[in-house]
Amino acid sequence: MKRLSQEEFTAADTAPRFDIYAGIHKALRAMMMETLRATGCADVHDASELHAVYEGVLELADTCATHLEHENEFIHPLLEATRMGSSARIATEHTHHLAALANLCDAAASLRICTTGPEREKAAHALYRELALFVGENFTHMYVEETEHNRVLWASFSDDELRALEGRIAASLPPEESQQIMRWMVPAMTPAERAMLLRAKMK
Repeated sequence: MKRLSQEEFTAADTAPRFDIYAGIHKALRAMMMETLRATGCADVHDASELHAVYEGVLELADTCATHLEHENEFIHPLLEATRMGSSARIATEHTHHLAALANLCDAAASLRICTTGPEREKAAHALYRELALFVGENFTHMYVEETEHNRVLWASFSDDELRALEGRIAASLPPEESQQIMRWMVPAMTPAERAMLLRAKMK
């Protein structure tokens, strides 16, 4: 694969192209926002709500960790082969995100074992703030991928090649993981995006 000149790299950003990040990032944003909302409004005196918050944070953490692993495995090698160093910032952030996800799981576990109202209020607020920080950082993180990473991909790969790459990622997912992603992705899409996705699934 050839290295890109600056002119080729800039020209790749001019026309509408297939966005490999669009669907999964819509799913992740929807999941993050709902998990943050549920955590922020949970009744700390209701054991079932606290359990739902705990499960929701763990589900989000697992989904995010798996997603970044897929990007590391499937997308970053192509970025580096095309433009050396183009994945460095995001790869570093992925390492930081894994640590943040571990902290979120610990915070959720701490909330779960609290026994008194004041303890639960304090733990719930701490979890909410950590989750809000994680969500905010990830929104910026995903924007960089959707702009800077896509420019590199578009400069070297056709839309058909990028769709094939997306297909390889999707094929690597266990059925239960695929179903979980679809649960968040489909409602978050526009009608046109949803129809395109479902047509592809039917082929």
